[in-house]
Amino acid sequence: MSKPATTEWQFREYVIAPGMFDAFLAAWRSGVLPLRRQFGFRVQAWAIPAESRFVWTLAYSGPGTFAEAERAYHASAARTAVAPDPGQWVLEKHNSMVTPVATEA
Repeated sequence: MSKPATTEWQFREYVIAPGMFDAFLAAWRSGVLPLRRQFGFRVQAWAIPAESRFVWTLAYSGPGTFAEAERAYHASAARTAVAPDPGQWVLEKHNSMVTPVATEA
């Protein structure tokens, strides 16, 4: 009997360049979000426009590990083709692997 996949979680917090928040959100929603889902990630995200901050979580349950899925995502031709690339407007980035303490069913 195979072991069930473990869900791995990552929390991300970005500071977006002044005046580029709407452009970032549009590019992220149209390019990054659907591609992340295509690669098996579950995504939740929140905007804090008054502070030009964007926070999101990624969850991954396999096959393979979060790190392997992350490498495949970044190496893909589809990710390279995302235009405009929302990453160009990220001034600060903080990523942390996290462990859930409480989640909704």
